[in-house]
Amino acid sequence: MGPAKICDQVYLIGGSSISHTMDCCVYLIDTGKLVMIDTGAGKSIDRLVDNINSLGLIPENLTTVIVTHAHIDHIGSLLAFKQRFGVKIIAHEGDVSSIETGKHVGAEYYGVDYQPCKVDEVVTGEKKCIDIGDTAFEILHIPGHTPGSIVVTFNSKNGKVLFGQDIHGPYHKMWGGDPLKALISLQKLKSLKADILCEGHFGVIMGADRVESFIQEYIDFLDN
Repeated sequence: MGPAKICDQVYLIGGSSISHTMDCCVYLIDTGKLVMIDTGAGKSIDRLVDNINSLGLIPENLTTVIVTHAHIDHIGSLLAFKQRFGVKIIAHEGDVSSIETGKHVGAEYYGVDYQPCKVDEVVTGEKKCIDIGDTAFEILHIPGHTPGSIVVTFNSKNGKVLFGQDIHGPYHKMWGGDPLKALISLQKLKSLKADILCEGHFGVIMGADRVESFIQEYIDFLDN
């Protein structure tokens, strides 16, 4: 499997079988400008850039990275992308300290030397709407996996797209998790009725019924 176009505007450019075995799924949205969702674990920036090129897109058009949460497999290349392309880093206040200090990001479990990175735009509260290029995004705070976990949604020509990284968890305290908050968060995600789910490790799930079933599976897990 390689990098691929998922739907209108949305591309999969990274993941364990695409960029590096330690990487989460890394997504790219073309809004006239390029927006990345997460960056992988830190050992694959050159591969990610090559993957962007292979899709006929221009890496120099990268303007923004939205961080879904502060685990190393999602934030490892933040500083490298910031230094190479001058991207703006957006993250929720609940995870800013970890991103900027490297504490509690789990780098030691991956054998990665995380380079802390300054967050340029801090999301506060439960919801934030932002426009990037010609596209309107909604960022929702969904604590449970980490204190500052967020998801991103936008309406594409193919339906509502949900970048719902790590819906599957884990929700362990040692990783910053809170199962009770996670249960509430997953119920909120289900109510969004997304048509396409871009998940953090399970890849892309197409179709509103399949998306709902996927989220419900982890609601049931937490509820038992």
